[in-house]
Amino acid sequence: MRRKILLVEDDMLMREFITDYFKKEQWDVHEAENGRIALEKFGEAAFDLVVLDIMMPEMDGWSVCRRIREKSDVPIIIITARSDDDDQVMGFELGADEYVTKPLSPRVLVARATALMKRTEGTVGRTPDLLVYGALSVNRAAHTVTVGDVKKNLSPKEYELLLYLIKNYGRVLARESILDAVWGYDYLGDVRTVDTHIKKLRAKLGDEGRYIRTMIRAGYKFDVDE
Repeated sequence: MRRKILLVEDDMLMREFITDYFKKEQWDVHEAENGRIALEKFGEAAFDLVVLDIMMPEMDGWSVCRRIREKSDVPIIIITARSDDDDQVMGFELGADEYVTKPLSPRVLVARATALMKRTEGTVGRTPDLLVYGALSVNRAAHTVTVGDVKKNLSPKEYELLLYLIKNYGRVLARESILDAVWGYDYLGDVRTVDTHIKKLRAKLGDEGRYIRTMIRAGYKFDVDE
């Protein structure tokens, strides 16, 4: 089945250039030249991926990303000419899955899009109830975690934290977001709770704890490929 992509880019030449590369890899590309049109098209059809430029007329990419995330978990790749750390953190906090800066290579963009789809479609060593990353296995049906042949005794919060990180594979998660998702909005503790549990979780996972990566000034993400 051909994957369907919504490409949102106001530069016509850049849009056509990127479209050509995706079509060569058998993607079904739908184009939008601004944020307003992008949201209209997104509301009319189901897409497997959104590639979204930030600096656009009528409605910028941040607003489009925020609106899409309000109603969909579709993978989103942000492309922009700005490479500031603050911009990247904002993109990830809004729910973007990847962040690519210009000048970009369409070939690399397609490769990253393909890798992202493999992760979100579950083709990186996982089944609905069994998640496998290297020697790390998480059996969601049995609520067990093993490294190699050794079962790890995780606390309920450590288990829930690990699942939340895996669910957001490759996405940078702010400490505040993790705290709200795992401990709840009414939790009275602070973000140091997250750091403490991450430290304990890594220790229990041993070498496979390396998949839980610290992103300086941003938070954490679970990623095997880096």
